[in-house]
Amino acid sequence: MFYYIIAFVMICLDQLTKWLIVKNMMLGDSYPVIDGFFYITSHRNSGAAWGILQGQMWFFYVITLVVIAGIVYYLQKHGQKDKLLGVALALMLGGAIGNFIDRVFRQEVVDFAHFVFGNYHYPIFNIADSSLCVGVILLFIQMLLDGKKTKESTT
Repeated sequence: MFYYIIAFVMICLDQLTKWLIVKNMMLGDSYPVIDGFFYITSHRNSGAAWGILQGQMWFFYVITLVVIAGIVYYLQKHGQKDKLLGVALALMLGGAIGNFIDRVFRQEVVDFAHFVFGNYHYPIFNIADSSLCVGVILLFIQMLLDGKKTKESTT
């Protein structure tokens, strides 16, 4: 249950921040938080990361539902036994559902976190994207730790 609470909190944070952006900013508005580095920019994305697969909503619906089902399955089967795995899956679940909600109700994803590194503008993202990425990183760390445990037990 704890892991579903993590996912729920991420969904709530994601949807709250997106609601604030939609209600308080016009599309394209940008406000500096740290001038020259971090901005809150109202942006929409009808595709996936970095704007790929624009407008392919049915593809995203199907893929996201499959991913959510897989995450819930692994969370139920394996997540309860390992805290790091559980947190990783919970973050991934929250992120997947957060962006899925946008795709279903808006037919696009609201993005707003905009980082600039010199002349390079990193693709604008949101809390759900961050949750997914951190979850994947934690999952990767978990896999490395499991590999190390397996190697140690065989030697």
